[in-house]
Amino acid sequence: MVRLFQDIQAKDVAKVIYKIFHMQEMFTHIVRVDFPDVKPCIYAMWHRNQMSVYGLPDISKLHVLVSRSKDGEIIADVIEHMGFKTIRGSKGKTGAVEASMQMLSILKEGEDGAMMVDGPKGPPEVVKDGIIKLAKMAGVPIVPVSWYSTNFTWLKFPSWDGLRMPLFRTNLVNLYGKPIYVSEEDDIEQKRQELQDSLDELERKIPEAYKEVYRWGQFRRKRSDSSQFKWNP
Repeated sequence: MVRLFQDIQAKDVAKVIYKIFHMQEMFTHIVRVDFPDVKPCIYAMWHRNQMSVYGLPDISKLHVLVSRSKDGEIIADVIEHMGFKTIRGSKGKTGAVEASMQMLSILKEGEDGAMMVDGPKGPPEVVKDGIIKLAKMAGVPIVPVSWYSTNFTWLKFPSWDGLRMPLFRTNLVNLYGKPIYVSEEDDIEQKRQELQDSLDELERKIPEAYKEVYRWGQFRRKRSDSSQFKWNP
């Protein structure tokens, strides 16, 4: 998110955004497609798709890595109000190490993490290798995830990442890639490229996945009945 609110207290902005999200829940229907259900894991997504955490399960046990910027402060306050936990190191390289160690600790305790793998400053849709190193140390899989809707009810922010959030009535799918495991013997760059390829593939496949969810009438069912859908062609 860009610095849209520089003259306003971050907590005040966060309260407004949270109220919008809380109200939005009654208008948003999310179906999880090909959810692998592996635990613990690290969910990996593009920065512009960071709101896909909205459709992840067990949010009370999900820790989202958020930057120490002013924008990050707003995001952290919002998602904490929503029931997520956040991990935030101090600013600079030392802070990045600190945040990684916090994430490593919660993963070893059996809880999940979520990371925007092209953040915090881009370039957009290019995987950084930090998540690969973290998965290797923690011994947990990486689960790629993306979200999509054909509804013309997106709110798009004028930021480097093209951050989007649903607005008013929106049917969404969260599409998951196959878990990526990183062993001690694996090459970091090869695994980074594997995650890059998986996220790129999700972007190509997700419009068709959405059509299948719609064709099978999942959006017409109660949310409790249609929260998951197996597709994986």
